[in-house]
Amino acid sequence: MKRVIVTGGAGFIGSAVCRHLVKDKGCQVLNLDKLTYAGVPESLKEIEESSLYSFSRMDVCDKEGVAALFADFEPDAVMHLAAESHVDRSIDGPAAFMETNIMGTYAMLECAREYWNGLSNERKTGFRFHHISTDEVYGSLGAEGLFEETTPYDPRSPYSASKASSDHLVKAWFHTYGLPVVITNCSNNYGPYHFPEKLIPLIILNALDGKELPIYGKGDNIRDWLYVEDHARALVTVVEKGTPGETYNVGGRNERTNLEVVETICSILDELRPKPEGGYSDQITFVKDRPGHDARYAIDATKLENELGWKAQENFETGIKKTVQWYLDNDWWWRPIREGRYSGERLGKG
Repeated sequence: MKRVIVTGGAGFIGSAVCRHLVKDKGCQVLNLDKLTYAGVPESLKEIEESSLYSFSRMDVCDKEGVAALFADFEPDAVMHLAAESHVDRSIDGPAAFMETNIMGTYAMLECAREYWNGLSNERKTGFRFHHISTDEVYGSLGAEGLFEETTPYDPRSPYSASKASSDHLVKAWFHTYGLPVVITNCSNNYGPYHFPEKLIPLIILNALDGKELPIYGKGDNIRDWLYVEDHARALVTVVEKGTPGETYNVGGRNERTNLEVVETICSILDELRPKPEGGYSDQITFVKDRPGHDARYAIDATKLENELGWKAQENFETGIKKTVQWYLDNDWWWRPIREGRYSGERLGKG
């Protein structure tokens, strides 16, 4: 794998993938991104001057434009991360999720299929279309059990329904047309360059600004947390070693309630940047729950670990401390976003 198209490479996970491919793998990367509100080119500052990195501002729904990029760049693999991803925004405005996540994936699959059909037999065999998805397609777990690759789909939000739809499209293009695809479904990511609408960066930045730290409901919803750089390594491992037609779940084995996550962040901030009086946990506020809020997600990553040899390098304690420190050290990245695009207001009231 020498040449890779990454869609959504200016986003949170996509930028981590681009950085890993260029810096650690020495791959030629073409980042295809529409640059919506959550696309932050500054997340690629570490590699933007590299001769291995190039960028094209384009919507994945633009089939003609994408096809031209395929023909010009001649990729060995496509890593399709471009998606609308915030559940709260999908509640307020589902149309964009249907367009990008479903129709955009369809357009990418068709461009990849047409390109793949024109390759030599040797390059056909090596080509991969990697679709990056979410554990939210599986629905909500009870107190016990884990999501496995064979767990039936049961999406509960417009976001997860759109991702479930795109997963099914990818599988259909494998079974119908033979396109060599792999799919990954991941747990909640966190880490550097995370757009501040999501829980962890929102709490860190609200805490620093002296604002309320909003927690939905009782704060007892549980998520499995995965450090973004561990996820990037997992994704590249799957596109390199995964078996066509297979799905691999990626998780951190770090289950925490939302309240535990927020309290941990407050404790780290108390240590790293103490307030003149009191602690950051004084800012915690419980707010009305999100409509249709899934109770628990937890991933069984055994297949990925045993078959492909991936292991997470960070646990939640080490990863969350690195993350808080990164936000303390890099206000050049997040402050313009907070001042211009998203200041922390409540979304997803329905």
